[in-house]
Amino acid sequence: MMEFSISDPTLWREALSTYSSQIEALGKPNLVSLDDFYRNELPLILHKRNPSPYITTSELSKLMQWKLTRGKWRPRLLDFVSSLDESLVKLASQKAFQCLPDISKAVSELTPLKGVGPATASAVLAAYAPDVAPFMSDEAMEAALGNSKDYSLKQYLLFANKLEQKAKELSLEGEIFTPSDVERALWSRAIGEKLKGSKSQLDPNNGGKTGTKRKRKTSK
Repeated sequence: MMEFSISDPTLWREALSTYSSQIEALGKPNLVSLDDFYRNELPLILHKRNPSPYITTSELSKLMQWKLTRGKWRPRLLDFVSSLDESLVKLASQKAFQCLPDISKAVSELTPLKGVGPATASAVLAAYAPDVAPFMSDEAMEAALGNSKDYSLKQYLLFANKLEQKAKELSLEGEIFTPSDVERALWSRAIGEKLKGSKSQLDPNNGGKTGTKRKRKTSK
């Protein structure tokens, strides 16, 4: 895991540059295309909906597929989100985007939607405003706060604040980092180390051991 205290922008940029290759290395079905949708297509779609941007139920469902495929798969969350009423999703997301840069209010507008917790809400906000609201990934939470088991709004606000401060610190030397850049760098480094660990545990010279599964946590 990347030490959150590291202040060398070059090291952070190197970690961030491996993001796409780590997405591919996970070898999960559709993750490459889902990630392209989430990072490249969806932000453009949202910003074209002026003067009052919103997300649709189908887009939210695809965002949830991305989130669960990149992280831990929880099919019930996808079922909940996919069955949400279109008008409710549109209204909640319009209000949420209008609340920014107040992340607390923005998250609170989205979480009444069934299946949408602070982590999913953060993914919606990060797609629209990556410079304000980072995605609440387990890997980045562990690196920044030492805990990835608390998915409350309070914990997300602590997380977002730490990533915002780190982004400002790293941007002092001319490089521009957003809180979302910091999240992806932390995720990339954590996944890279995890994949290396899996390979070494499967090495015949290491007794052919396999890794242990992480503990399951409630929906987020």
